Amino acid sequence: MTAINPESVLPLRGFLIGGEHVPETPDGHMPHVNPATGKVQASFAVAGADDVDRAVAAARAAAPAWAAVSPRDRRELLLKMADVIEAHTSELAQICTLENGTPSSFSDFAGAVVPADWFRYYAGWVDKLAGEVIPSYDANTFDYTRLEPHGVVGVFSAFNSPSSFFGMKLAPALAAGNTVVVKPSELAPFSTLRMAELALEAGFPPGVVNVVTGAAECGAALASHPDVDKLTFTGSAATARHILTAAAANLTPVTLELGGKSAAMIFADADLDNAVATCVQTGMLILSGQACAAGTRMLVERSVYDEVVETVIALASPDFVGDPQDPSVLMGPVINEAACDRILGMVQRAREQGSGDLLVGGERLDGDLANGYFIPPTVFSNVDPDSELAQEEVFGPVMSIIPFDTESEAIEIANNSRYGLAGFAYTSNLARAHRVAAAIDTGFMSINTFNPIPSNTPFGGVKGSGFGKEGGYDGIKEMTRTKNVCIKLI
Repeated sequence: MTAINPESVLPLRGFLIGGEHVPETPDGHMPHVNPATGKVQASFAVAGADDVDRAVAAARAAAPAWAAVSPRDRRELLLKMADVIEAHTSELAQICTLENGTPSSFSDFAGAVVPADWFRYYAGWVDKLAGEVIPSYDANTFDYTRLEPHGVVGVFSAFNSPSSFFGMKLAPALAAGNTVVVKPSELAPFSTLRMAELALEAGFPPGVVNVVTGAAECGAALASHPDVDKLTFTGSAATARHILTAAAANLTPVTLELGGKSAAMIFADADLDNAVATCVQTGMLILSGQACAAGTRMLVERSVYDEVVETVIALASPDFVGDPQDPSVLMGPVINEAACDRILGMVQRAREQGSGDLLVGGERLDGDLANGYFIPPTVFSNVDPDSELAQEEVFGPVMSIIPFDTESEAIEIANNSRYGLAGFAYTSNLARAHRVAAAIDTGFMSINTFNPIPSNTPFGGVKGSGFGKEGGYDGIKEMTRTKNVCIKLI
C-alpha cells in the first residue's frame, strides 16, 4: 500500500471567488488534522465577513447572465461537470480519504460516483421546469405560472461526505438557474474547493460557483447576508437554529437536512441475515456511524431477539477498523478528538445510568491506531427506549438494540423520538410493510434494504430532522420560486 501524499493532494488553496483563487486573507489560515493520524496535514484560508461579501457580490453579478443561459447549454454544462468529476475519480477519492477518513474502499463512491450522478440526473431537469396554465375566473384573461431561480443560494455542507453534498445541493441549484456561494465544513473543506475548481474546468462561468472556507464567523456572515436569496444546510440541529435565526432577519427561505435517530425494525419473519448485515454495515461501519440517516436504533421482535443480538456481535468486529488508505479496511476513524470525546462520553453515561448492556466496543482503539480517532463498532442491548442513548444522535459507531413484542409496540417505540429523518423495516409480510411505512413519522422509509439516497428520489426529514427535500423533482422545486402571470386578452 502506497501512502497518499497530502502535499500533492491537499495543496494550500484559498477561496474561489468570481473564478479566481484568493489565497491570503487578514484572518489567516486554519490547520487541518488527518483524523487517521491525529497530525496536521494541511491548512486552508479563513474567510471573514468581507470575504463573504465579495463572494456573494460575485454570485449576484453572475446571476442574471447564468439565469439567461439556454436550457440546452445549461444542460450540457451539468453533463460536462459529471464527466469531469468522473475523470478525476482517483484524485477526489484520495481527498475524501485524507480529509475525513473515508476508507478507500468507499471513497470512489462517495467522492465521485455520487456527485457525478446528481449532476447527470439534474441535467435532465433543466429543460423540464415548466409552469402550468391555470383556468381563469375571468374569461378574458390568460393565467399561467413560471418557475424561476431564487438568485443567489448559500450552501452549507457537512463533513461526513462533502463531495456527495456538492452534487446533492449544487446540481439542482445550478440546473434551476441559481448561482451559489458554498461554505463547507471547516473539518473537511478540500473536496468542495476541488469540486469548485472542476466546475471552472467544465466551463461554468466565473461567479456561478463560489467557495468560502472558515468557521463560525464565515457561516454566520453567509446565513445573515441580505443579498442571499435562499439557504440550504445539512448538519446539526444546534447550528440550524443559528442559521434560522440569522435568516429570519432577511426572511430568507431555508432548506434544512438535520440529524436523525432512525429506527430499524426487524420482525421475526424477516430475512435475518440480510437485516442484521445491512443494519451493522449502514449503522456503524459506513462513515464510522457518522451518517444522519443511519438506523442506529435496532428494534427487534422478542422471539428472534437473542439470535439477532448474537449475529450483531459477530459482525461488529474491530477487525473492520483500520487505516482508511488500506483498501481492505471497511471502517475508518471518526472526524476529530472532540467527536471521540463526545461519543465515548455518551457511552460512559449510558453505562453509569444503566441505559443498556454494553456488549462490544466502547473504548478508543490503541496500538497502531492510537494517534488517530478510532472507535470500534459499539453495541448496547436491552436499551431503555427513553434513555439518552436511545433518544440522542450519537453520530458515531454506536448501536442500540431494543426488544419489542408487537407491531404496534415497535411503531410506538420508533415514533418516540424528536427526530424524523429515516426509518427502516425488515419483514416478509407485504401488508405489514405498507402499514409500518405509513405509520412511522419520518420523511424517508426503506423496507428490507438501505436506500442509498439516489438522486431521483426526494430525501428530507420531519420534526427535529428539518424540512424541505433534496433529490427528485421536489429537490429542484426547492431551488425555484413560482411566479403567477395574468394577461388580459381584450
